[in-house]
Amino acid sequence: MTDLAADAGTTHAEATATEGALSAWDRVRIARHPERPHALAYIHGLMSEFVELHGDRAFGDDRALIGGLANFRGRTVMALGHQKGENTRENIERNFGMARPEGYRKAERLLRHAGKFGFPVVTFIDTPGAEPNIASEERGQATAIAESLIMMANLRVPSVAVVIGEGGSGGALAIGVADRIVMLENAIYAVASPEACAAILWKDAAKAADAAETMRITARELAGLGIVDAIVPEPTPAHEAANATIQATGETIARLLDELLATHSIADQPGVERLREARYRKFRRIGAWRQEEQRAHNLPDDDLAL
Repeated sequence: MTDLAADAGTTHAEATATEGALSAWDRVRIARHPERPHALAYIHGLMSEFVELHGDRAFGDDRALIGGLANFRGRTVMALGHQKGENTRENIERNFGMARPEGYRKAERLLRHAGKFGFPVVTFIDTPGAEPNIASEERGQATAIAESLIMMANLRVPSVAVVIGEGGSGGALAIGVADRIVMLENAIYAVASPEACAAILWKDAAKAADAAETMRITARELAGLGIVDAIVPEPTPAHEAANATIQATGETIARLLDELLATHSIADQPGVERLREARYRKFRRIGAWRQEEQRAHNLPDDDLAL
């Protein structure tokens, strides 16, 4: 196994002998492993003829969020993703996968392009969160994320988002409002990092492991809550079996895209509207709640959604 298992005092075989043997904090550490394959590894491993598109047409090009056109199993798609570096130098160049406003404006531009020409969208999520510094705030970070969210929510084409590592905060959600959400088994998806949550709740970032357990950020927990639609198993962690994990992810993406295109034709306006309505209802269901007295009166779900 890796030093992750060694730190936990167990081997990989022992850790996976029973389902759920890995704790939430174990999965956080695996999701952050520096050798875990990043977005470009998935794009080049699953797609051909990738043409990367650059720039937001307003400020510059953000290397932390990449995107472009590619051929996926005979179908032209728009591929987007957060890109971390393969070493320290690249991580600095790519800002550790933390996109700046120009990155999200680029994403919005490419999403609009996909919608205009009818290209399905595939996104790969892997970021601790959006860049939070003053310069990014001055350049409109919140607005850039919001506009990317709006564009994804209103896409006229099918979309699949895959959380391949860290899915952190609005920086992840900005390219995650998809018709189908996929998570790798050892990925995480949360409104904030466990360290940030621990600092808020207990005023102590050292309690991050406790926060990870409380936050319900693992793939199985999120699937149980109806947020995640499919999980890609990792019988061996992705950083130890990159090609097998990438190919398994490709099979899941292909299946979901085929299902979406078969169910929601985008060749006519009614089909597009059905697709958008289904996407709207999917996200409205997230966070819905019921009370016993309301259930007793048989109120419809829409009246109970937050």
